[in-house]
Amino acid sequence: QCQLTGLWRNDQDSLMEISAVRDNGDFQGKYLTRVTLAGGCARASPMKGAQQQPGEGGWPTFAFTVRWDKFSNATTAFAGQCFVDAGGKETLTTMWLRREAVGSLEEDWKATR
Repeated sequence: QCQLTGLWRNDQDSLMEISAVRDNGDFQGKYLTRVTLAGGCARASPMKGAQQQPGEGGWPTFAFTVRWDKFSNATTAFAGQCFVDAGGKETLTTMWLRREAVGSLEEDWKATR
């Protein structure tokens, strides 16, 4: 069974730390991104999420949001699933949607990636 609690690294060298998953599936932690930052310096941003409790033999799905703290006016939502391979390695697969603030409704078209 996958355990979301712990430190995770993605292929862009960003880090995510999930402190604990509560009995109801809620979790929180911090996300340290290296993407789009000058100088390659990571900055921690708060994250909150929820894990769907897996059925017997199933792999849990989850979702979380990151509020990019102090360096961006954007929020990103992630949704994914945790898998364990035959060797016991845990892997998270996710998709994300990033929303950045814009100044008007006419600029809405460019706000979501």
